[in-house]
Amino acid sequence: MSLCLLIQPIHASGIALLEDAGLTVCQASKPDMETVAKEIVPAVAAITRNAGLNRAAMDAAPDLKVLGNHGIGTDPVDVAHATEIGLPIIFTPYGNVQSVAEFAISQMLAIARRTREADRAVRAGNYDYRYARDFVELQGKTLLVVGFGRIGCRTAEIAKAAFAMRVLAYDPYLDASVLAAAGAEKVDDLDAALDQADIVSLHLQLTPETRTIMNRDRLYGMKKGAMLVNTARGALVDADALIEALEDKQLRGAAMDTFEKEPLAVEHPYAKTDRLVLSPHIGGATEECLERTAVQTAEQVIQVLKGIRPPYLVNPTVWDRRR
Repeated sequence: MSLCLLIQPIHASGIALLEDAGLTVCQASKPDMETVAKEIVPAVAAITRNAGLNRAAMDAAPDLKVLGNHGIGTDPVDVAHATEIGLPIIFTPYGNVQSVAEFAISQMLAIARRTREADRAVRAGNYDYRYARDFVELQGKTLLVVGFGRIGCRTAEIAKAAFAMRVLAYDPYLDASVLAAAGAEKVDDLDAALDQADIVSLHLQLTPETRTIMNRDRLYGMKKGAMLVNTARGALVDADALIEALEDKQLRGAAMDTFEKEPLAVEHPYAKTDRLVLSPHIGGATEECLERTAVQTAEQVIQVLKGIRPPYLVNPTVWDRRR
């Protein structure tokens, strides 16, 4: 029978669809590429999450007809090589929008209301922490959304509807009219906009241009006491500079849900930095999102195997010359 290798686990609803389509679904014993390259050999399909898929693993599977990318970001996948060998990659641009947007808002609240610190205080018997006078509202604050794609747009909608926030948007690829329709003001100069924002929320894909877009100059160019929330890609932020800005109290706080290398090492300086809220890449990890994304991934994998062009191809140019 035809094998679909799951490089990382997906929701049971997606697995059921794959099996109903006649595929044998097998979970990789480990998600590292050395192991995957050994276990992917007989597969006609593979599904990955943030582990990606490298050149060696692709070349190890001569019958591989499709790679399912469970989510939006594809930077861990060797897209260029897949395109070269005619391997279609499908992705799910809508599956995690609501969950990640909600999570971004929750991180803003955690920093504003010192949720992490309050929990720690109660556990230490410091009930007087309630008198710290270090809590603020989100109502009426200015939010700068950096990258106004689907998640950035949804985050802005929630911020406006729930907290009447003023929303600035930095996205050089979108016209001001598009942003205005979503209730956001377009800013063309990121550096100038940083000084206006109480909160900066990152929603960019990782590219050579966006890597460490939040460098030391930009972190120190933010309004003093502002907040930074990153639910996109860890490498968008210069880690050393962020630690410095937090320890200097240039920023009120920051939240990081993703990291340049995952899992985050326990000895990483982030783990020892106060005012930093850490989470293990859970922005899109709600039950609803995981099911939705797994189903969308499985449906498109099956479509490719049946010769039907799927709606969301990372590398659409390969379709007419696919394996």
